[in-house]
Amino acid sequence: MFAEVLTGIALFQKSVDFIKSNINTCKDIREISAEIENLFEAQSQINKKRSKKDGMSIAEQFGVKSVASEVIDAKLAAERLYEVSVMVDQRFGHGTWAGILAERKKRIDEAKAAEKKRRLEKKKQQEEIMEVAGYFALGICILILIFSVLFAVVSFAQIAQAGTEWKLKI
Repeated sequence: MFAEVLTGIALFQKSVDFIKSNINTCKDIREISAEIENLFEAQSQINKKRSKKDGMSIAEQFGVKSVASEVIDAKLAAERLYEVSVMVDQRFGHGTWAGILAERKKRIDEAKAAEKKRRLEKKKQQEEIMEVAGYFALGICILILIFSVLFAVVSFAQIAQAGTEWKLKI
């Protein structure tokens, strides 16, 4: 099945329209939770678009049309998000939207903390591997030094013995 991928303001508008048309008929917040998630995703995309200017010329970045469009999109999104928050609170009771935002923030913070912990563990593991590699390299150097000294001693002993034999023949 072909599905059109919506981004930014189009996704935001679609989600708001769906919520407005279904808010009074749904019995549970789960019935519109996917669209609420789409609202947050669209808002994130709009904010990223405002802050990301890679590949744009200076004129495109600072042009009145571009700046005005981004600011207006962000303000419209904020207004529509407020409308949805009011509708959700009216339908499911005061504080529902605040609870959604608090739970979302909690989950985002937990995900960030888990990612940070994973990065720290990976860094620690890499440091441990480098420490073991350092000890291994040090051990190899010590072995090379020991074999070099042994080779020198044996060579010197052979030269000394050969010199003594040569003196005896004369």
